[in-house]
Amino acid sequence: MSAPDAVGADAALVVIDMQDVFAVPPSPWASPDYPRALAGTRRLLPAFTGRTVLTRYVAPAVPDGAWRAYFDQWPFALVPEDDPLYEITDLADVVAAGAPVVTRTTFGKWGPELAAATRDAGTLVLAGVATDCCVISTALAAADAGRRVLVVEDACAGSTPENHERALEIMRLYAPLIEVTTAADVLGAL
Repeated sequence: MSAPDAVGADAALVVIDMQDVFAVPPSPWASPDYPRALAGTRRLLPAFTGRTVLTRYVAPAVPDGAWRAYFDQWPFALVPEDDPLYEITDLADVVAAGAPVVTRTTFGKWGPELAAATRDAGTLVLAGVATDCCVISTALAAADAGRRVLVVEDACAGSTPENHERALEIMRLYAPLIEVTTAADVLGAL
């Protein structure tokens, strides 16, 4: 892995789905490495003051299409979007400080809402959970839309450590559209 080229002043930090559902056991979606992702994210936040966006996954009110079979497997998550399961508690201070929050019922968070919230930044620095689900879904779509994507491996966590590594390997295949990097390298490139 090499350090990314310069990260411009217009780059945005996108913190993906750092919610209780992915952090707090006994949720079956809790990532064992969530604390590492939170620590890496906290390292990045001061460098992205005013340029940070958080995302939040919520279940659809009425699952449709393939989501019906998905929620047959995960019925615990079919709760209203204001349920504590979907709260962003560990980064509530960032939300309280005015960082926008993009809420979607899809794993991938890329779309017009995130583009607008990041002020159409040319570079997106991604942190969050789960590397093998919402992070990779967001990274691929954003890169496909022409954004430079930096995935900060030590500010992300997967459903398992092995799945985290697998997802990072897949995203490395998309170089130079997607770069896998570290918090230290991002901070050094600012």
